[in-house]
Amino acid sequence: MRVLLTSFAMDAHFNGSVPLAWALRAAGHEVRVASQPALTGSITAAGLTAVPVGTDPGLDEMVKGVGDSVLSHHANQSLDPEAPGQLTPAFLKGWDTMMTATFFTLVNDDPMVDELVAFARAWEPDLVLWEPFTFAGAVAAKMTGAAHARLLSFPDLFLSMRRAFLDQLGPGPTDADGVRAPHPEDSVGQWLQWTLGRYGVPFDEEAVTGQWSVDQVPRSFRPPSDRPTVGMRYIPYNGPVPAVVPDWLRVPPERPRVCVTLGLTARTSEFPNAVPVDLVLKAIEGLDIEVVATLDAEERALLSHVPDNVRLVDHVPLHALLPTCAAIVHHGGAGTWSTALVEGVPQIAMGWIWDAIERARRQQELGAGLHLPSHEVTVEGLRSRLVRLLEEPSFASAAARLRTEAESDPTPAEVVPVLERLTAQHRAHGRRRPGGASTPCAS
Repeated sequence: MRVLLTSFAMDAHFNGSVPLAWALRAAGHEVRVASQPALTGSITAAGLTAVPVGTDPGLDEMVKGVGDSVLSHHANQSLDPEAPGQLTPAFLKGWDTMMTATFFTLVNDDPMVDELVAFARAWEPDLVLWEPFTFAGAVAAKMTGAAHARLLSFPDLFLSMRRAFLDQLGPGPTDADGVRAPHPEDSVGQWLQWTLGRYGVPFDEEAVTGQWSVDQVPRSFRPPSDRPTVGMRYIPYNGPVPAVVPDWLRVPPERPRVCVTLGLTARTSEFPNAVPVDLVLKAIEGLDIEVVATLDAEERALLSHVPDNVRLVDHVPLHALLPTCAAIVHHGGAGTWSTALVEGVPQIAMGWIWDAIERARRQQELGAGLHLPSHEVTVEGLRSRLVRLLEEPSFASAAARLRTEAESDPTPAEVVPVLERLTAQHRAHGRRRPGGASTPCAS
């Protein structure tokens, strides 16, 4: 079977697809990964075949430009669809309009969609797996009759919020043939209807939901959904940076080891609401612990003082470091959070936007960590939370339970046969080989 994976050009959103891509290749399937040119190096560094499409979307400029407004829109707002009085019509309308205008249409602009569709027409994939904000993947699948599914690396708050929004809007208008159009105030639906219409394809909600989803998030963090879902265990992949186990990591720590990381995506003081590195290290100074802080040269330049109990490293593979750690303090990113979860490490997550807030809140509810929003971080607040995390054994016990839950989902290799069966069910027609022979997809 031919499988096309697609993600917009951000490593944090692409990395979660790599283990499944490897599993598909190992099972004998052809795999291509399409994205804007900026992601080409990351794709090829993962041992996968890249298909550059469109032009780079300028995400850094967009995030810096709208960062404060996004923060104010999310910081004190629960995105939990079951939280009473939170997902109000005004909030959901603002969220739908803002995200469509500043993000969805940016990372799925017309050149990117057009070139992806052109490649899909030429290559004729059987299955398109798309990062859940890369709606261009659904468009390409609909144009070619391929089966298509979203690949989730974080809780599906987008779909639960969209369902709440559509419920509040009510049904859209129907045409003379009884086909229902998106509601006039549904920005995502209106944009996708226009995009699909350029190719003469009608809009339906599968352009937003996929025919099914592959979900790498443990069940305790999945919002309620009536959509078909294939659970899959998260396998850590730390990106294209060198994955080398240093000498010092081969020796068991003499004191409790704590990892401090602010991630790769947000490694800049200009990133909206970034936590000051100096503040974080001041919070752990003097504690009887060993701290491993993953800081690059730019972050180190911001330090006024490095405490004696801190080891500074530019990078170390988290899946190698975290099994030796008693706790982790991090920025709230999905990859870091997921790796800590599957390694059973208690977390302090300083999430400030989107699902990072809900993941951190839910982690705290389940007793496996603490949430400290980045805009509320103080030296004493962070220090007191870290002391709790290290001294109260309930955190480690809860983190171990979540690790067991994550391990109960099938591995990517075990999911491949499921994808083969679903592709056979949903593929519109057999793929045409060069020379005209039509070949049904594997089952």
